[in-house]
Amino acid sequence: MVFQAEERAKAKKQQTDTAIQLALQGRWDEAVGLNKAIISRFPADADAYNRLGKALTELGRYGEAREAYQKAQEIDPLNSIARKNLSRLAIVGKKMAPRRATQKLSPQMFIEETGKTSVTMLLRPKMEVAARMSAGDEVNLMLDNGSLVVGSTEGEFIGEIEPRMAQRLIKLMDGGNEYVAAISRLGDNDVKVFIRETFQHPSQLGKLSFPPAVTEAFRPYVKERLIRQDSPDEAYYDSEDGEDWETSRDSHEAEVAVHQFGGTPGRDQDSENEESDEGEEE
Repeated sequence: MVFQAEERAKAKKQQTDTAIQLALQGRWDEAVGLNKAIISRFPADADAYNRLGKALTELGRYGEAREAYQKAQEIDPLNSIARKNLSRLAIVGKKMAPRRATQKLSPQMFIEETGKTSVTMLLRPKMEVAARMSAGDEVNLMLDNGSLVVGSTEGEFIGEIEPRMAQRLIKLMDGGNEYVAAISRLGDNDVKVFIRETFQHPSQLGKLSFPPAVTEAFRPYVKERLIRQDSPDEAYYDSEDGEDWETSRDSHEAEVAVHQFGGTPGRDQDSENEESDEGEEE
């Protein structure tokens, strides 16, 4: 009996790891099939229902995704992943077209550098568009009647950069600077984007794209937890406050930080419990 239980647990882990890899590779149809297979063997696996909901969402099958998340919530009423995704799905329609494949920026692009990177909350966010995206998805910076707006790769309006930052970036872009941007955080009613300067034109030498605030510390470090989560298990689940790619700050951390992207698919709550247990032992 013990041997059978161990073999069953081993098989489940292997299937779970494969399901995660399928998601990371954007193979959503296969991810749907595998997660359904896992559920058929382990019907009380809330994480499998969450992964199924994510895959169905990526395919634009929002009604089915909603049912998957509802099932996860029935199994685990305190499941924050299911709750937040149900809130997001309430924004989008049941029969909207499948979202197109999106380009995700490499985690290395999210290494923070003072003066070259910044995170900003968008004004006038269009949540029905943002709700179909994920943290890490690349977005476009576009000029619109003197304003700098953020749009999807299909040109859909997502939100607007706040005026002060926008005017500075517009001048630098006119001078030849180049930038990339991606979704950093998706909340219930707000969207943050991460912006990085990728090229500084010689005429703009010495001009910082994002001047640091007087109180901002210089932080050189790379957070190990981010590296573990983004490679290979890039998270497509949410943090407690929303889907994000953000860095937590410690008093001893200085200069270069790496944006943290959500949690590990299907493993968030277990890892939180492990960290909590470690803290109690100390």
